[in-house]
Amino acid sequence: MSEERQKIWTKDFVIICLSSFFMFLTFYVSATAFPLYLRDSLSGNAQQMGLVITIYVIGGVLIRPFSGLWVDRFGKKNLALIGMIIFSLACISYFGAKGIVLFLFIRFVHGMSYAVASTATNTLAATMIPYTRKGEGMGYFSMFMSIAMVIGPALGLLLWKDQNRMLLLAAISVIAFISLLLVLPLKDKSRSKEDKKQLASQNKFHIKDIFETKALPISIVGFILAFSYSPIAGFMAPFTSEIHHSEVAGTFFIVFAIMIVIFRPLVGKLFDKYSEHYLYYPGIILFGGGLLLLSHAHSGATVLISGVFMGIGFGALFPCFQALAMKLSPAHRTGAANGTFFLLFDLGYGVGSYVMGSISSHTNYRTMFTVAGIVALASIVFYYFIHHKRLEPMNGINQTSTEVVE
Repeated sequence: MSEERQKIWTKDFVIICLSSFFMFLTFYVSATAFPLYLRDSLSGNAQQMGLVITIYVIGGVLIRPFSGLWVDRFGKKNLALIGMIIFSLACISYFGAKGIVLFLFIRFVHGMSYAVASTATNTLAATMIPYTRKGEGMGYFSMFMSIAMVIGPALGLLLWKDQNRMLLLAAISVIAFISLLLVLPLKDKSRSKEDKKQLASQNKFHIKDIFETKALPISIVGFILAFSYSPIAGFMAPFTSEIHHSEVAGTFFIVFAIMIVIFRPLVGKLFDKYSEHYLYYPGIILFGGGLLLLSHAHSGATVLISGVFMGIGFGALFPCFQALAMKLSPAHRTGAANGTFFLLFDLGYGVGSYVMGSISSHTNYRTMFTVAGIVALASIVFYYFIHHKRLEPMNGINQTSTEVVE
């Protein structure tokens, strides 16, 4: 294999990373500012404010299974363009949403377009990375999402500080449009003539086309991770307020994201060099332990220390799972593998938000975070039996599968 093919930071890879960054930035800005926008500009109540996120996730979950299939059949670049065009149009459409029902309908379509675009861009990025450096490359790619996670919420609150509706909507529209423009010059070089013929010949639809079975076991573990992660975003602010340290809520997310960004390059290199088990077990112990520490926090310092542990753990687990889903799947099914992974991850986040919210309403936030930590640590059992025990370590897979995939 030539040295050129071993490079990660190609021009196209930088472009797809930046495009995804602006798309994720749009998501985090809107996720933070839109509940406040609905309350202040559209006179929405607390339940409707919650629907701003829920309806978005529902739209994404419903389309995720098909997005992977479409990416494989019609091309990663084509689906990325279609998804981002609709994504950008949805942002512009908020200007005309004068009522809550129409606003929530646009959010639903927005979530669907996000699912299509993110599946396509994730798959496109994966095909630009040399197989032997897949973990490292996907670590760098997902690092851009983490940077958006740091900037987005703060930018969203800043844009809505003066409750300027036009400024907020114009900002997310411009950011989304930049993401679209960056994708335009890219070319999908990963589809061989044989793959195109094979996919073109699949005229009949089969339910098995939607899901990639080889990616399903690790996606189930991803579901559990997302389930455990779900209460962090929605309930950190009220929890820190309850323990009289509300000033650390924003700092917690900054610390959480910084840990992800700092350790992400190292995580990718470890994934490519060693078995994934060396990342999973320490990662899940740090993440689950961080949740349990948070549940017993009585000071701002303890909250921030838990953010350090959870940030390192989550930063190791998420790219590891995503890279595994694609490495374990056939080359022409990377779109379906990505769709399968994100479908289960989104479902875990959505189901977890509802279940954890119910637990907190019937008990308290400490109990909720304790349950989340126990669930995270319990995933070790699932991981061992449905992945570790069933398959050879990824180093063995790398040695035997590289020729087939490439």
